[in-house]
Amino acid sequence: MIYDYTVITGKGEELHLSDYKGKVIMVVNTATGCGFTPQYAPIEQMYRDYHDKGLEILDIPCNQFGGQAPGTDDEIREFCTIHFNTTFPQMKKADVNGANELPLYTYLKSQKGFEGFDDHQLKPLLEEMFAKADPNWDKNPDIKWNFTKFIIDRDGKVVARFEPTADMATVEDCIKSLL
Repeated sequence: MIYDYTVITGKGEELHLSDYKGKVIMVVNTATGCGFTPQYAPIEQMYRDYHDKGLEILDIPCNQFGGQAPGTDDEIREFCTIHFNTTFPQMKKADVNGANELPLYTYLKSQKGFEGFDDHQLKPLLEEMFAKADPNWDKNPDIKWNFTKFIIDRDGKVVARFEPTADMATVEDCIKSLL
């Protein structure tokens, strides 16, 4: 269950997900130098609009995709604050795939695997890039790119996975339906 996991905050403190029981949670792997980085703005807006209604956001910076989150935790937080006025909590930079992935991500991927990219201008580019690297790329549950979002309901169940190509209004609709 999601509440069995902990993550480390950007300030180095342990955060027990059990502290979020009864909340709707969005877990998102982010990067400051990505084509999807502008998604920080709608994520922040959702946090402002729905935090008081029970939404929590776990922003987990990750440098595994194109080296697009190269800074320190403090540099990443400063970038997000300056450019997107973010107020939601940011976790310590971490891996979401591979031998050193956060156990939280092992769990999330076991609950909601990859189901394909949404229609988006970058979909063909992403699919071509992954197909060249691995002909079976679309068959495994790994996180494919920055800004993949998992939505957890108030009972701790992983109810949705949104790829970075998902329309942010669709993500918001999912969250609103759970609040």
